Amino acid sequence: MTTRADLLDGVSFEITSRDADALAGSATLMAPGTRIHLTALNGEDPTARLATAATALRAGLTPVAHLAARRLTGEQELRSTLQALADQGAATHLVAVGGDPRTPAGPYASALDLIRTGLLHEHGAQDVALGGYPDGHPDIATSTLWQALVDKVAALSEQGIEATVLTQFSFDADAVIDWIAALRDRGVTAPVRVGVPGPTNAKRLLAFAKRCGVATGAGVIRKYGLSLGNLLATAGPDAFVDELGARLDPSAHGDVHLHVFAFGGPEGSARWAQEYAAH
Repeated sequence: MTTRADLLDGVSFEITSRDADALAGSATLMAPGTRIHLTALNGEDPTARLATAATALRAGLTPVAHLAARRLTGEQELRSTLQALADQGAATHLVAVGGDPRTPAGPYASALDLIRTGLLHEHGAQDVALGGYPDGHPDIATSTLWQALVDKVAALSEQGIEATVLTQFSFDADAVIDWIAALRDRGVTAPVRVGVPGPTNAKRLLAFAKRCGVATGAGVIRKYGLSLGNLLATAGPDAFVDELGARLDPSAHGDVHLHVFAFGGPEGSARWAQEYAAH
């Protein structure tokens, strides 16, 4: 069993540049140094993410910029992006993902391609988060996902960079527990941050789930606590996290904490984390 306090210890949050103003107003609800992940939006002005990183730093938080491999046009863009982050002290913690486009904009088709350039290390990266998919991925075979994850962890280790495995959110605690066990069976000991959605209404949450390939079977939805009869009701991840904590065994599952996708905004997510940990 893992306690609420342990799961929420070092909780991280994921926002977009659109949440910059709200982040500044909700930082007091977060512990100093809290990791704030900055999603790379399609078509986003890169300066918007830099400005959000600066907002996080001013608030005493740790920005974690996402690098989407298939959106980068080449080495020059990767270098300039990393240098801009490094210049404001925001290149220590990063996330490397493949990204959404089916056709890469440049030479990088995967997060592994980014890691193997050595440029993340060159610009001061100390910890790089990698994607994990307890419900699978709609476009990538499960065996391919596992091999890629093992290869990325190994490539980071060779460069002296710590790895963190960051999962897509899920409504199914069984799937998450089984996935973490399979990760450990493959020899990956890196910390895991289990993705959970912050409080938001069911309609919006199901829309995000569909976009992200998250399983939404009727039984799983009911167990999670979503009401299909009232899609505008606010739903939080309490029941899911309760079950997760009750079934996690630190001796078998290793270092596991939470990562909150702030779909309902950073203030609501931070307040939920604070109140959940206190009860």
